Formats: sequence, C-alpha cells, structure tokens
Amino acid sequence: MPLFFRKRKPSEEARKRLEYQMCLAKEAGADDILDISKCELSEIPFGVFATCKVLQKKVLIVHTNHLTSLLPKSCSLLSLATIKVLDLHDNQLTALPDDIGQLTSLQVLNVERNQLTYLPRSIGNLTQLQTLNVKDNKLKELPDTLGELRSLRTLDISENEIQRLPQMLAHVRTLETLSLDASSMVYPPQEVCSAGTEAIQQFLCKESGLEYYPPSQYLLPVLEQDGAENSRDSPDGPTDRFSREEVEWQNRFSDYEKRKEQKMLEKLEFERRLELGQREHAQLLQQSSSQKDEILQTVKEEQSRLEQGLSERQRYLDAERQRLQEQLKQTEQNISNRIQKLLQENQRQKKSSEILKSLENERIRMEQLMSITQEETENLRRREIASAMQQMLTESCKNRLIQMAYESQRQSLVQQACSSMAEMDERFQQILSWQQMDQNKAISQILQESAMQKAAFEALQAKKDLMLQRLRSQEMISEQRWALSNLLQQLLKEKTQREEELREILMELEAKSETKQENYWLIQYQRLLNQKPLSLKLQEEGMERPLAALLVELSAEHYLPIFAHHRISLDMLGRMSPEDLAKVGVTEAGLQHEILRRVQELLDAARMQPELLKPPKAKVLEPLEPTAPEEFPEPVRPSAPPSELEVPTSECVVCLEREAQMIFLNCGHICCCQQCCQPLRTCPLCRQEIAQRLRIYHSS
Repeated sequence: MPLFFRKRKPSEEARKRLEYQMCLAKEAGADDILDISKCELSEIPFGVFATCKVLQKKVLIVHTNHLTSLLPKSCSLLSLATIKVLDLHDNQLTALPDDIGQLTSLQVLNVERNQLTYLPRSIGNLTQLQTLNVKDNKLKELPDTLGELRSLRTLDISENEIQRLPQMLAHVRTLETLSLDASSMVYPPQEVCSAGTEAIQQFLCKESGLEYYPPSQYLLPVLEQDGAENSRDSPDGPTDRFSREEVEWQNRFSDYEKRKEQKMLEKLEFERRLELGQREHAQLLQQSSSQKDEILQTVKEEQSRLEQGLSERQRYLDAERQRLQEQLKQTEQNISNRIQKLLQENQRQKKSSEILKSLENERIRMEQLMSITQEETENLRRREIASAMQQMLTESCKNRLIQMAYESQRQSLVQQACSSMAEMDERFQQILSWQQMDQNKAISQILQESAMQKAAFEALQAKKDLMLQRLRSQEMISEQRWALSNLLQQLLKEKTQREEELREILMELEAKSETKQENYWLIQYQRLLNQKPLSLKLQEEGMERPLAALLVELSAEHYLPIFAHHRISLDMLGRMSPEDLAKVGVTEAGLQHEILRRVQELLDAARMQPELLKPPKAKVLEPLEPTAPEEFPEPVRPSAPPSELEVPTSECVVCLEREAQMIFLNCGHICCCQQCCQPLRTCPLCRQEIAQRLRIYHSS
C-alpha cells in the first residue's frame, strides 16, 4: 500500500508542445482556437484561462491528457465565458464543475471517454448548447435540467449505465439525434428506443401530455441567432391549426405542467437521496469494523516490507563494500607487480655492466695471446674503447630513459591510485550519506507507523477494556440473577410453608368453631382485642376523650394505639403539621388534614367553653373496647355473640345479589360470592393478585 502518490510529470516533448501552442495562440493574427491536447497535463495551467479571457478565444481543445478536474485552484470558470467549443474527451474527469452553467456561450461540449458519474444540474443554463457528447462514462442518470436545453440538437449518452431518460427531455424540441444503448433502457421501453430519436421524443411528449412537432419547426430561431440567448419555446406549427393566442396559452399550460412535474421529480429525488444516504450510513457503520482490521493488517504488512527492504539494502551495501575492498586489493597487487618489474629491470642493468667487465678481461687475455703490434693494439683498443664507450653511453641513455619512464609511470600510477582512492572515498561517503538518508527515512516511517500502531493498539485496548467491562457487568448481573433466583426459590418455599401453616390454622379454627356461631371472624377480632398489652390499654384509657371520639368518628380507631403510645394530646396536635403525622404513622394525606382541621375546631371551641376538655370521670374507651357477651361463663375465652344479634351479611360486589362467601388471600377481603369469584384473578377492592380462595360456611 503506497504511502503517497506523485503526479505524473509531462515529458520533454509534451512540455515543448505546450509552450509552442501557447506561443502560437498569443501571436498576432492567431485564430480563435487554443489547442493544448496531447500535452500529458494533470491540470490545466493558469495561463490557459488568462489567455482565453484576454484574447477572447472561442475554441478550447484539451483532449488526450490526464485531467482529473477542469478547474485548478484560484481559477474561475468566468474566464472561459467566450468559449463556444470545449473538447475534453480522453481524460480522467470524475465530475464537471457545479457552476458550468456560467458558460452561456458554449455550443459544443465533448466529454467522451472520461470517468463522469453525474452531470451538474446547472448544465440546464447552457441555453446555446447544440451538441452534448457524454459517451463512454459512468453515468447512471441524467438531470431533469436537460429539458431546459432549448437549442440542443445532438445528444450522445451511449456506453453508460443509464436506464431511464428524464421525462423533461420532451421539452427539448430541437433534438435531432439521440444516441443511446437501447438494449439496457427501461424507460422508454427498448422497442421505443430502438425505433430512433423521433419515436423516443413522441413517447416522452405523450407521457408529458405535450403534442409532438418535428425539430425542423424549432431549428430556425436557433440557426438564425447562433449564440444569442435562449429563445422562448414558441412553435409556429401549422398556421392553419392554431392561432398565436392559442399557442401562447398552450405554452403557458406546458410551462405549468413542466414546473409541476419538476417539483414532483425533485420530491422523488430527495426521497431517493435520503434513502440512499441512510443505506450509505449503514454500510459505513458496517465497513468501519472491517476497515480497522484491514488497517492493522496493512500496517503489519508495511512493517514487514520495510524490514525486508532494510535487510536487502544492508546486504547490498555489504556486498558493495566487499567489492570495493577487493578492487583496492587488486589495485595494490598491480602496483606491487609493476614495482617488482622495475626492480628486475634494474638487476638486469647491473648484469650488463658485469658482462662488459668480463668482455674487457677477455679482450686483455686475447691481446696477450695474440702477437700484434702496439699500434694495432692501440688502434684496436681505441676502437674497442670507443665502441665500448658508445655502447655504455647508449646503455646509460636507455637506462636513463627507462628510469624516467619508470618514474613518470610510477608517478602516474601513484596519482591514479590517489585519485581512485579519493574517488572511492567520495563514493563511499556518498553511499554512507545515502544509507543515512534511507535510514532516517525508514526511521521516520517506522516512527510514523509506530504512532499509527500505537493509536490502533490504544483503540483496540479501549475496545477490549469495554468488552471486559461488559463481561464483568454481565458476570455481576448473572451473579445477581443467581442470587435473586435462590432468594425467589427460598421465598416460594416460605410461601408454601406459610400457606400450609395458614391452612392448618384455618382448619383448626374451623374445627374449634361452635355450632351456633354466625360471625366467627368477629370473635377472632374480639380475641385479639382482649389480648392487647396492659400498658397499651392503660395508655388508651389515659387519652383525652374528645380525641378518641374524634378518631372513632373519622373511622381511624386503628390509630388509637399509635396516638396512645406517643401520648399525643389535642394541644400537641394543634402544633403539629401533616408531615409530623406522617412521621408518627398516619399515612393518609386526607386523614391527616381532616384530623388537624377537626382538632383545630375542638381547640377553638374549648377556648370558648373550657369544660369540654375536662378529664372524664369514667374510662375513656370503655364503650369502644369490645368484650365478649355476658352470657358466656368463660371470661378469658371470647365467644360469639348471641344469635339474636345477627349482623347483616354483605352482598357480592360483582353481581350485587348473592351473599359474599369467599375470602381472598393474601389481602383477606370478603367481597364476592362463589359463582362470581371463579373467573377473577385480582381482588375487586384492592386489585392485589389472588393467591388462594377460602369459602365461609355459616351454621344453621
């Protein structure tokens, strides 16, 4: 995976061609054409826009380049306002500028063989455009604003991914040639697209509710004006059919239908884009997780690749260093061989002098042997000496020349060896500097990648910590669930145990109930009252009589033990608030306010009549204390009241006809008959869930 991209530099030939075309365009008497095609441009130079603006060029040819964008930075499209022909085919454009509609003079636009994925909506402002070629791109749809090109004569959309034509294309009445891929079209149908441009326009006019006219009736204003502003769509038509007023009304109606259809298409387009955005958002969320793994994998691969490159570079440098060392050894060996040869030559010269001496000795010996005259001897000797001297001079000259040659050769070899050593040192230093630069670059890349790896590792560690935290929370939740399940099982066991105990108590109480008892539960309540502690009885007897009567009157007699326990008097109640009563144990808000209000009334009345608050002579709660009837001889064991004092039975709260015979547990309410209680799951009075039903049997 490359870390960066470099722009492709144009070749020398392309650069010269660009300079030649720019100079040619600036010459006096040049035509209105500026041709910078085949210059290997990755973006249009700034000077092209300035030249078109200053010299009012009308034709701009930029085909066969490497353009990815029409506008470079700090350039405005208004500089090309006078351009009528714009040729951009064979480039790498992915989109046209959104404000291309500013080229109001444009008549021909050729963007064939590019990478366009859409056309800007401002293309509908090119009112003088006659030829539009978008062949061999990646277009999937055409904008509705193509219907505003009232001068368009030729449209080529073949070799794209377009399956539907915009219905607004029916308003382009001047369209003569429409090229498309009929086999891949959905709207209009394939058979209509195969029939030609006229059939397609007739189909679109029929779908739009317009009447079709041949393009020849609309081309006259376009051909006459040739670059003027967009003429109004006013078909002359057969003059014998429509009058001018009818044509004007028809145009207004068509414009209205056009605006209405455009609004509808804009609404559909907005909904489609909204749905597409939601899908893209879901895809991005899905891809984000996979991209993390891919980034980590690419980081690992890049790190391994860098390590492999460093090792290869190190091996290459080691081999180069070894090669240089071997070359130095070879050079030193050559120098030593040459020195050895010179030494051998010197020894050979020494041997030649020894040969001369031996010759001289031989000559003397020969003179002694030969009997010649002194004169001949002297002549011979002179000649021999002269020849020997001449030979010695020649030998000495040769030796001197050999020595000079040896010295010069030695000096040159030394200089050559020094220069080669210096050059090798320089190359070695350069190689070391390159190695240092590569090492620094590799270190910086490794540091950058380590930072990226650190960030990725931190993200993974955070994700892992989050997963661990979730696992711990799940473990805690599972432990809590296990504890709660154990507690629930224990509670269910205790519930069943309590139900058994309650069932045994009820059976025991029913067994002990006497035959003439008609209200057994009243007797049990009386028994509970008789078992009240003595201290609580004394406290209740010591309460103020008006306060006790007030609680009985408000049906709050069950709060008598609480008031007695806290020794609450009327004066204390006069100074208390509802919050104080709630702290004591009186939880009903309405009862709190009612007690305080009635106590305040009693205190106000007592101020007028003080004898109302005098302590009673008899017991305060004597009439309130339930006791067993006097007919029963046993004072400790409460008995049921006599049959003469029958309490009227309660009726069923569901049918309001039969007697209430069923007890609901756990609430203890008696409010339904046997027939009405069967379908019930909750108590009609307190809405608690019914755990068990018990029937009450009255003795005859």
